[in-house]
Amino acid sequence: MRIVIALAAVVVAVGCGGGDPGSGGAKPSAEEVGSREIGVLAPAEAADVAFTYDPEAAPPGAELELEVSRGDGSTTVRLSADMLQPNRGYAAHAHTDPCGRNGTDAGPHYQHEVDPAATPERPSVDPAYANPHNEIWLELTTDGQGNGVAGTTVPFVFDDRVPSSIVLHEQPTTETGHGRAGSAGARLACFTASFR
Repeated sequence: MRIVIALAAVVVAVGCGGGDPGSGGAKPSAEEVGSREIGVLAPAEAADVAFTYDPEAAPPGAELELEVSRGDGSTTVRLSADMLQPNRGYAAHAHTDPCGRNGTDAGPHYQHEVDPAATPERPSVDPAYANPHNEIWLELTTDGQGNGVAGTTVPFVFDDRVPSSIVLHEQPTTETGHGRAGSAGARLACFTASFR
């Protein structure tokens, strides 16, 4: 939780311009501010960044905010939501491709170490690869107003491959068993984000 709070403070204090980490004798932070992006869900035929594929479970007008920061060998991802369906859970995952008119356009889950047995038609379900340490899994639970926050820290940083979107799924949690690992039901919404 300390990492997320520190990120918000750095974004407000530093903004895009950075600062002089050597000033005042202060030690530079080991955490680097990455991206902070906001998308408002719209019907697939009218959306350009944030898409809803199920207007009841992921209502148009709901807002998603994604924050990404990097530490020493780790990445912290925080997803906030406003005005989703109240009092429900959503499993959310980083995906390889940008969102599109169909939920499948976002491609499979982003994996730091890619499952060599996976194909575009048969995504990874091997728990050795489809797990919350090799992928980015978030479990978002909303309150009575449809607002919620989820966060995770994974033991890797992005190299030349980065995720391109975050997808909300119908199930509140992600399966972990062999042959089902990474599964969380239908794709309800998708938000294209840079993860930089």
